[in-house]
Amino acid sequence: MPFEPIAKPEMIEPDKRSFRSRARRLPDFLGLLRRKPRTDLDSLSKRILLPSLPVTDEEMARATHQDRGQKLARQEMWEELAQQIEHADAARLRTPGGESATTLLAVGARADVVAAAEDALYDDAEPDPSGIAALEEVQAEFPDSYPCALVAALAHIDIAWAWRATASDRTHATHELRFLEHFKRAGEILSNFDGVQLDAPPLAAAQCALLAARPQPRMRVADDYERLIDLDPDGPRHMRALGEALLPARYGSYEMLELEARRTAARTGEIWGAGGYTWVYLDALALDPGAISQLDADYFVDGLRDIVKRRRDQHVINQLSAFCGIVMAPKAGRKRRGGAQENARKRIHDCLDWLLENHLQELHPLIWSQMLLNPGLTPALPSRRALVAKGRHTALRVIAQRFAEDIEDGSSIAFSSSGMYRLPAL
Repeated sequence: MPFEPIAKPEMIEPDKRSFRSRARRLPDFLGLLRRKPRTDLDSLSKRILLPSLPVTDEEMARATHQDRGQKLARQEMWEELAQQIEHADAARLRTPGGESATTLLAVGARADVVAAAEDALYDDAEPDPSGIAALEEVQAEFPDSYPCALVAALAHIDIAWAWRATASDRTHATHELRFLEHFKRAGEILSNFDGVQLDAPPLAAAQCALLAARPQPRMRVADDYERLIDLDPDGPRHMRALGEALLPARYGSYEMLELEARRTAARTGEIWGAGGYTWVYLDALALDPGAISQLDADYFVDGLRDIVKRRRDQHVINQLSAFCGIVMAPKAGRKRRGGAQENARKRIHDCLDWLLENHLQELHPLIWSQMLLNPGLTPALPSRRALVAKGRHTALRVIAQRFAEDIEDGSSIAFSSSGMYRLPAL
């Protein structure tokens, strides 16, 4: 079955626009690359010879775990599902790109219930309560099983976000009340379990997710995420989620973001070098350009290099390349502001050169589509076929723009496992 973008494991608040409205924007999203080069980019991009994988090893691994969780839930094999989640936690089992297998198993286990509730809400209907009630019955049947509690609580949190995302001016009060009710119930389900004591990072991540419904979460964000990251320092998802949580629009400030990025880098230095600093800033910069105001660009670039030394998987290389090439690209149609922030942006954008020349071997189009349309950890995107086509188009244009002067004479740029090289014109 085609792989669909995973749900919100860290429970970061999604864009409040409907999925359907975002789908209508798809034909226009290449308008974000409006800077006109001297030579037509579409012509130049035809001379970028880069193998493209519409379905990657990362996607297949994610789909495998997610499908297994869904199958076990549909067959009501909850004891086996719980055993697999506990095993995945104990082994810190991950996909090639670093995604937690436990997270994906839990996504699959609650997928049917959450999808039915979301479909109803987007059709302006009341979700059928029988789905979430069934998960609660399972949790009651296995009261000491944290995997069953995790699935039920995350289903409540997913449905809560769906209530908030579908609110209109007329229905805001009702939807917000339902949002808080689902979060309250999720908190009650998780109250008997501690992620750190159980050595269960997804459980600790779910407990971090509960911050979204607290009246004053700011006081706990850094401490809760510190415990989570210390429990699972190999997982970049938690560091990325911390960065977004510390944005001024969420629970923090740019000063807090900088402080926690440095603290995270110090605590995870044996694993990531300076990479912890970069992971914390990655989604924050993608979602809020103002986050660059406190950024130490040299330290960020050091972190990029340290990540690449430790994670050579092409999924990660595509992620970092797309970030540098799209998110950090010069802003089109705006007056160029001088100073430290523009210099920092350029410093990071220029990293695209060595990422392409030394590390990129194959194109993963969906990553480029997501980075352009909806950066961060919570993709809600149009159809897969459209994303693959547009992602490839976007990536080749970005690469062609970067090497336009090198291939204007009719030569080509080719990529292989041995690196990038130039082919002279015939």
